[in-house]
Amino acid sequence: MNGKLIVFEGPDGSGKTTILKKVNEKLTDEGYKLKLVREPGGTDISEKIREIIIDNDNVNMAAKTESLLFAASRAQLVDEKLRPALENGEIILCDRFVLSSLLYQGVGRGLGIDEVKAINDFAIGDIKPNLTIFFNIDYKTALVRKRANFSADRLENEDFDFHKRIFDAYINIADRYKDDIKQVDATRSIEEVSTDVLKLIKDLLED
Repeated sequence: MNGKLIVFEGPDGSGKTTILKKVNEKLTDEGYKLKLVREPGGTDISEKIREIIIDNDNVNMAAKTESLLFAASRAQLVDEKLRPALENGEIILCDRFVLSSLLYQGVGRGLGIDEVKAINDFAIGDIKPNLTIFFNIDYKTALVRKRANFSADRLENEDFDFHKRIFDAYINIADRYKDDIKQVDATRSIEEVSTDVLKLIKDLLED
């Protein structure tokens, strides 16, 4: 596949979605052709699954159900958009991908990283990110910011202990797999973070 899959990861409220949009605008202005997708979501079917996942009324959702719904949404996104785009040589900016499931459901929900990985290996096949960018910001700072500016969904409304487990796992994995996961300090201004993210992406595209 000639295309590139670039994934933005980080705690809820880390600013990754805002930066993704700014980076897309900048690269588009420079002549790059990009496709933006989000997870869960990105297709009509996946967006319907997303609504089930994040609905605050679904407080009784089992952890395994949640994990399978994320994988189902992802499988549809891969088959409908990601694989065709990558085979066509396109650049994709993706707001979250498999790493989120490994940490939110594998660690946060206690299902186990290996177990959640097996589900997602089936869902995505051979599709892997070419670059994962981790927006490193204290989970509590990020979550308070998110809740202050947006209506929190079912996962965002989980307690701080849940989000701490996920953040600690993000840090651990990012430190262990530095070649695959690049960290940016997301405590700084949007302009500063955007500049760092643009450099990481251009380094990949121009390599």
